[in-house]
Amino acid sequence: MTARIRPMTRTLAALAAALLAWGAAPAAMAQAYPNKAVKILVGFAPGGAMDIVARTVGQKMAAGLGQPVVVDNKPGAASNIAIRQLIDSPPDGYTVMLVANGLTANPFLYTQQPFDPNADVVPITLVARLPVVIAANASSDLTTLRKMIDASKAKPGSVNYGSPGSGSTPHLAIELFARSAGIQLTHIPYKGGSPAIADVLGGQLPLVAVNAVEVLPHVKAGKLRILAALSAERVATLPEAPTIAESGFAGFEASVWHAFIAPKGTPAAIVEKLRAEIHKALADPEVKERLAGLGAVVSPTTPQELGALVRGEHERYGKLIREAGIKAN
Repeated sequence: MTARIRPMTRTLAALAAALLAWGAAPAAMAQAYPNKAVKILVGFAPGGAMDIVARTVGQKMAAGLGQPVVVDNKPGAASNIAIRQLIDSPPDGYTVMLVANGLTANPFLYTQQPFDPNADVVPITLVARLPVVIAANASSDLTTLRKMIDASKAKPGSVNYGSPGSGSTPHLAIELFARSAGIQLTHIPYKGGSPAIADVLGGQLPLVAVNAVEVLPHVKAGKLRILAALSAERVATLPEAPTIAESGFAGFEASVWHAFIAPKGTPAAIVEKLRAEIHKALADPEVKERLAGLGAVVSPTTPQELGALVRGEHERYGKLIREAGIKAN
């Protein structure tokens, strides 16, 4: 009897030791982290607002991490290709991603690469918000948001607006606003914000909904007028533009947000290390100035706060997309 128990005891001891080693592995990994370059995935081409944010923040993070931080642009399918690459990456902190609202809306707009933003990734921190604005030609009769609403109520569907594309954040933002205001607008999708703005400048389109940074030079040149910024506060680079609250819709907000996420299973200690370095970068005056130039409001959060934002946006966009029958371009 004793002889049989001893091998079993040794087996249990070995199993316990293995479990302890397995449990200690994430802590050891986090303690050694990082010992090589960290990669930031961006689901859009170089040169855009998200790419600039990733490179600006990543450059400052490198100093604190003591390792290079490189940006890897993986455009396609409204960032779904990059999101899938992130999900399939090892959860070791060496691959993270800068995402926008598409993380929460895309699962309802695309079915080819399904993912769950609440379960397949780990939130690190929100980075910034870029307000969506509604703009008209400076010579248009639609000089205020109230006039736009009145025109739409007088003849539902008669007021057209362009956006960077069907299912884009500006499109979804305006559809949410239209429901809040009880009006019906007609959406004209474009392949990007620039051609939509060009048609408003040329008089072929009355309104456009885009990120604030895209209209900034045209507003400063006196060619476009912002009817409202869909943000809680006025945009620093567009101080004359009224907010949606000032236009009579307190509590409503719709902005493009940028946030860092990691693959599911990334150790909490590594997530915390990344969060701390990102926050340190966002506090740097040079970074703040660069992001402000994009019309972005720096908005760092805890992972828990970002997780709550993702859940709320996922629910809000899902309801809108289903009820309105919105399809991606």
